[in-house]
Amino acid sequence: MEDLELHVHRAHPALRPYLDDLIGYAYRGDPPALHRGLPSRSLTVVITLDEPLGIAWPGAPAQKFETLAGGLHSTAVSIGQSPNQAGLQFALTPAGSRALLGLPPGELASMVVPLDDVLGRPARQLAEQLRETPDWAQRFAIVEQLLLEAWRDEPVPEPRAELSWAWQRLAQTGGGVGVQDLAAEVGWGRRHLTERFRQEYGLPPKVAARVMRFEQAVRRLKRSPQTKLADLAADLGYADQAHLSREWNALAGCSPRQWMTEELPYVQDGPALEQAESQV
Repeated sequence: MEDLELHVHRAHPALRPYLDDLIGYAYRGDPPALHRGLPSRSLTVVITLDEPLGIAWPGAPAQKFETLAGGLHSTAVSIGQSPNQAGLQFALTPAGSRALLGLPPGELASMVVPLDDVLGRPARQLAEQLRETPDWAQRFAIVEQLLLEAWRDEPVPEPRAELSWAWQRLAQTGGGVGVQDLAAEVGWGRRHLTERFRQEYGLPPKVAARVMRFEQAVRRLKRSPQTKLADLAADLGYADQAHLSREWNALAGCSPRQWMTEELPYVQDGPALEQAESQV
């Protein structure tokens, strides 16, 4: 792996329900030629500080973005194929999509768009300002101020309480609730829940549950690469190791061991905080 410099900023308390830490990254050598952007429960915002970042969906040519907002998705995307070496990124919760971007997460599902398509001129101005600012602490302060202003603007309508509750139930259980049980708990029919959930989040609840369980597996292997896959499968409720491997191939596009061989915790998948070289 090339040397990667990371800077981590803990978000303002008012913003923490909506986004994870702000991450700044800079490669001292060449960035990785290709990296898998894995499905997760979060939307992604990236602002590059030098060259555009290449993004490609399976079977499609790469597109390059100076800024981007990416929605929830259930298949890995290819990141790289560009000389981008520095940028700032953060992960948004679905509630953060409404509160900070002004739209429900379903409108960005399985797609990546320039951030200015969502926020307009302020996003373009933000990118220019960040590139002219050499200090990471100041960069974080600039982004945070923009997000706080967006949060304080006229509130965006909240989704139905049943949908928010269903999402939180899946998140709290790591995808461990079946759709039929979830529908019964919400008081809706299975089909109605599936349709409304997909409209709001962009993924049906069964797929969202798969992504959340997969996300747990990714985190476990990042923390403990020597974990036996059979043990991991049993701990997370997969039928067996073969089931885990099938899910990994479907969601990541490769086997768990292949992913571990090829991948390191690059910033686009949310690096471990302990790897950060400085914390602001």
